[in-house]
Amino acid sequence: MPLSMVNEGVPYVIQRIGGKEETRRFLENLGFVTGAEVTVISIIDGNIIINVKDSRVAIGKAMANKIMVA
Repeated sequence: MPLSMVNEGVPYVIQRIGGKEETRRFLENLGFVTGAEVTVISIIDGNIIINVKDSRVAIGKAMANKIMVA
């Protein structure tokens, strides 16, 4: 399911990252790689704050829709 639809505070594992090559590379540089564990901290006005690799990152809902987790 897309990262934008998960529950807050529950850890998930990234299964796949979609989108254009440029978008995937951008997300990889932020730490969003297949197999990484991510936790949604909060969702505020369509922006999602995520804990990934001991860092907090804020991304938009459109970007979060490209990250598939389980």
